[in-house]
Amino acid sequence: VQLQASGGGLVQAGGSLSLSCAASGYFFRIEDMRWYRQAPGKGRELVAGITSSGSTNYEDSVKGRFTISRDNAKNTVWLQMNSLKPEDTAVYYCFAEVRVNRNYQYDYWGQGTQVTVSS
Repeated sequence: VQLQASGGGLVQAGGSLSLSCAASGYFFRIEDMRWYRQAPGKGRELVAGITSSGSTNYEDSVKGRFTISRDNAKNTVWLQMNSLKPEDTAVYYCFAEVRVNRNYQYDYWGQGTQVTVSS
C-alpha cells in the first residue's frame, strides 16, 4: 500500500492551497484518513481527520479555514486550505488506517509535501 501526496507549494498569506493524497495497492478498505503537519523544530501535529463515513475533526487553529474531504471510490483524501497564515508553514503528511483484510489493519504514511506561506 502506498500513499501519494501532492499539492504543496508556496503561497502568500491569505491565499489557498489544496492537498491531495491517493492510496494505491491491494487492500480491503481504508478506515480513517488524516492530515498531519510538522513545522521546523516542532513535533508532528494532527491537522484534520475524516472517518470512512465522512465524520470530520479539525485542530482548533484551522477550524473554519481548512476542509478535509475524501472519495472512498478513489481512495483519495483532500485538504482544502484557505486563508493561509505564515504559521501554517510546515511539511504536511497524509495518513491512513488501511484494513488489508477482515482481520488486520495497518497504519500508512504518505511522503510529506511542503507548504510555505509567506507574509
